[in-house]
Amino acid sequence: RLHATDVTSSSFRLTWPQLLSQETGYYSLEYGPRAEPASKRTLQVSGAHTSLVLSDLAPETTYEVALIPESNVHYFPPQTTRVTTLAEEISPVQVLISESGPHSFHVSWAPVLDSVATYQVLYGPLPGNSVKVLQVDGRHNSTVVEHLAPNTTYLVTVTAVYRSGKEKSLSAKACTQEGEPG
Repeated sequence: RLHATDVTSSSFRLTWPQLLSQETGYYSLEYGPRAEPASKRTLQVSGAHTSLVLSDLAPETTYEVALIPESNVHYFPPQTTRVTTLAEEISPVQVLISESGPHSFHVSWAPVLDSVATYQVLYGPLPGNSVKVLQVDGRHNSTVVEHLAPNTTYLVTVTAVYRSGKEKSLSAKACTQEGEPG
């Protein structure tokens, strides 16, 4: 049976049983978005292959795939499958700083995506290169950063770490309030 593995937002791997060999024929592979049958593409694949990666696909799209064994020895029925690509992995599009005090501020971000495993919140004073990291569970979209110096500008970077291993980041600046005199 033809089946798909390693599905991402723009590619997937097809695998199938060894039906042919280099000598006995080749495969025609037809694939295209289910919604637009006219934009089908066809590839020829050597009979020696039992897998192939299709890439440059559209995200969140269902593809119809047909593998047609073109054998000069036996008739094999076409194998078909339907594969839906994943949603595009997008970076946080907003980082909001609120409830700023002398020693802490609140950081929140959007959107929250199912494909994110964890968020990393990196922060450090500007100018400077001492950076601290907070790990936040992928289901949450805010955290409080504490133990800060008053009247200081911080660079805050929120990095979405996707289950696929990819990372996307967005930064914002935050200022702590002046401390109470005395």
